[in-house]
Amino acid sequence: MSGAPGQITVPEWLARSVGVDEAGRHWLAELPGLFADRLSDWDLTLERVLDPGGSLSLVGHVHRDDLSPAVLKAGLVTPETAQEHAALAHWAGRGAVLLLAADPARGVLLLERLHGDIPLRSLAEPKAMVEATSLLRRLWVEPPEGHPFAPLADRAAATAERLRRHRGLPGAAEAAAVVDEALTGAEELLGSATETVLLHGDFHHGNVLAADRAPWLAIDPRPLTGERAYDLARLALDRADTLVGSPGVPAAVRRRLHQLSEALEVDRDRLRGWTLFRAADLGLRALAAGRRGDAELYLEFAGAL
Repeated sequence: MSGAPGQITVPEWLARSVGVDEAGRHWLAELPGLFADRLSDWDLTLERVLDPGGSLSLVGHVHRDDLSPAVLKAGLVTPETAQEHAALAHWAGRGAVLLLAADPARGVLLLERLHGDIPLRSLAEPKAMVEATSLLRRLWVEPPEGHPFAPLADRAAATAERLRRHRGLPGAAEAAAVVDEALTGAEELLGSATETVLLHGDFHHGNVLAADRAPWLAIDPRPLTGERAYDLARLALDRADTLVGSPGVPAAVRRRLHQLSEALEVDRDRLRGWTLFRAADLGLRALAAGRRGDAELYLEFAGAL
């Protein structure tokens, strides 16, 4: 084993993402020691810490005592990430990265190593969308009996509360109508839902990587249970800049929703409603974080809906 706490440096991107409050700073202070403990406990040798890595996790390339490559991931445990290990275990490598070991209470996972420098985003958009929709079909499975995954209603309630909290931000007034429609639409969608499957929760081109045992595999789920349109909505928002930057933005957005709904046999109106909801949330979260460009991008996308 190698990788003492003093040899493990937290990437600046992770420190900025997590160190915004006292709880995050406390976790960051303990992170090198936690990472080193798992290297020792699981007989792993650290090759390098990935920089920038994740926005909520420290990620390192390691190899096991049999010299096989793997990835060690130590993530901040949140309501959205707490059951990542359970989802990966249920998928058992079918459509997603394979879980090799887990310490879920402390947010540490040992994963098969994928090609982190080749995300699905590296493909041209039409081909990437075909691969993404094919992968989603594999991930949308029935949740196991007695599963620990939160229902979509809980995730939507937390998002709605965040939208209401952020709508008072400077610069958010112009998005008031979009936010109102997003909130009303989400309530109606929840009240009329008729299906429940295991959802990835954050499925986009950046969370799909090239692999050896399959062309592409999903990573970093924020799992929950609910209807497929909610998951597909996040994919609909991928590469939003290409649509917002094109002539006839509303028509381009409608075409994307039509193509995705047709490809996966998801109701187009439900996809539109959840896409609006998630776009408004991404826009106001970016605004709260001071990322004005991202905020304008997602809110313009939402307005085009």
